[in-house]
Amino acid sequence: MTHKLFRLTVKIAENQRGLLRRDGRFERLLAPGRHVLFDPSNRLSVDIVAIVNGEMSVDQLAVFEKSHPAFVAEHLKVVRTGPGEVAIVSLDGQPRHFLAPMTTRAFWTCITQVESELIDIKAVLKVEPRLLDKLDLARSPSVALAIVEAHELGLLFVDGVLVEELAPGRHAFWQVGRTVKITKVDLRPQPVEITAQEILTRDRIALRVTLTAFHRVTDARKLVAATNDLTTTLYRLVQFAVREAIATRALDDILAARAAIDAEIKTFVRERIGAFGVEVTEIGIKDVILPGEVRELLNKVVEAERVAKANLIRRQEETAATRSLLNTAKLMEDNPLLVRLKELEALEKLVEKVGRIELHAGQGAGLEALLQGLFKLGNKPAVIEAERAG
Repeated sequence: MTHKLFRLTVKIAENQRGLLRRDGRFERLLAPGRHVLFDPSNRLSVDIVAIVNGEMSVDQLAVFEKSHPAFVAEHLKVVRTGPGEVAIVSLDGQPRHFLAPMTTRAFWTCITQVESELIDIKAVLKVEPRLLDKLDLARSPSVALAIVEAHELGLLFVDGVLVEELAPGRHAFWQVGRTVKITKVDLRPQPVEITAQEILTRDRIALRVTLTAFHRVTDARKLVAATNDLTTTLYRLVQFAVREAIATRALDDILAARAAIDAEIKTFVRERIGAFGVEVTEIGIKDVILPGEVRELLNKVVEAERVAKANLIRRQEETAATRSLLNTAKLMEDNPLLVRLKELEALEKLVEKVGRIELHAGQGAGLEALLQGLFKLGNKPAVIEAERAG
């Protein structure tokens, strides 16, 4: 745009339009092309605006609607939303803009086809899926969006009132003029690790007990109405149950009856947690932590018990061996041949330990005479004589 020789020259592209003003007042719209305007007093000016997917400012729109309403109706698409309304604006068939309540936008229609869809959200709570697909409404403050997983249950609260249970899937709700909150509850069994505080047993021994509890939600409505922190509530209940079970028992009873203590704790917790819409499936003691001096004493007791048991087993084995020898002696007393076999076994063992043996049976005597000389059967004990050379 140039001024020269009392003329104003303006070039406007195809995607532009020119707002011709005289002394600051709008006169007409300039189409694309080269325009030479006679302006000896320098009173003309041109505002060049982009009109492809373009908009007019709200302040400028207010002036044009009062002074040039026909121009606005011919070249602009004005979209307004009320206090309980939203709008989706499509440019050339593509959704491009989301208008919140109490919003005004003006779009040029010279080249772009502008369409708008006005939605009354006072009467409608849920956002239609087709609208979610049109625009990314997750960032809009007018929409509460949540995705409920397959293992979850969603609870919809409107102005603090529980309205609906939400199945797994994507859910979106208009929250203009209302407060919308979506709470998701995990329905899977959940573990809770409980570390009990120091507890005195009935015989005044301080110990600590650690447990593991598994729970799952059976009634989500009861749960959200009863507590906002299930883990802390369950933790406290188990602590109370442990204190009740430990304080009434001596240490020996605690160490010997862990299964009974588990059942007692489980019963105590189940009776009270059921009102929260929660089921405790399992509770079990993991560790019983004793003071150092008590552990040393217990180790000594266990060691003494093991030594006594070993001595008892050894004595039992010795008794069994003596009884076996007595039985063998009775058999040998009535069976001389068995005695002879035993003697031969003894001789075999003796020979294995001797490196060299020289035997002198006498002149003309054979092996039989030699053996008869070595072993003599009868009521008198056998006499064995052996000389080792060397």
